[in-house]
Amino acid sequence: MPFVVAAPEMLAVAATDLAGIGSALSAANAAVVASTTGVVAAGADEVSAAVASLFSEHGQAYQVLCARAAVFHEQFVQVLTGAGGAYAGAEGANASPLQTLGQDVLGAVNAPSQALLGRPLIGDGANGTAGNPNGAPGGLLFGNGGNGFSATAAGVAGGAGGAAGLIGNGGAGGPVGRCGRRCRRSRWMVVRRRWGRRSRWKRHRGRYESQWG
Repeated sequence: MPFVVAAPEMLAVAATDLAGIGSALSAANAAVVASTTGVVAAGADEVSAAVASLFSEHGQAYQVLCARAAVFHEQFVQVLTGAGGAYAGAEGANASPLQTLGQDVLGAVNAPSQALLGRPLIGDGANGTAGNPNGAPGGLLFGNGGNGFSATAAGVAGGAGGAAGLIGNGGAGGPVGRCGRRCRRSRWMVVRRRWGRRSRWKRHRGRYESQWG
């Protein structure tokens, strides 16, 4: 049984190219219509007039054929554009039921293990969130673990990555929250205060040792 494979986007591109070719041909034919349909006789004799009339008739016949070809070309472009739209509509209409069917089948497969073990049989784990920073584990048979939540508070550890299934990769752990400019400034002020206290204590100790030593 033969199968037809069509790419709607390629049909749209082809229709656009054909429309451009038709416009170029129409412009070229319009530019020469006067010189090909009304050929001027080379002389005043009957032979020159007959030759000019013959060429004019050929030019007029050519323009009639060009007009018919332009109509056919325009109809072909319209049919091609409509076919691309029909294929795209059919793909969109079929994709939604198939996607829903796949989700239903996957839900039916994962329901028993999710109810008994709290973990699906197939599927990737969800990434961590602010409320639940740890990534969810992947499916028991197949699935990647979810990534841990990235901490936003300075010095707070990120969430742990979820465990992988029998086939899959574990999720990446979330990084520790970085210290902002205000936090770094506060730390620097604390260090300066501590260092100043130590320096003053050392100076006082030196004075006491010089007096009582």
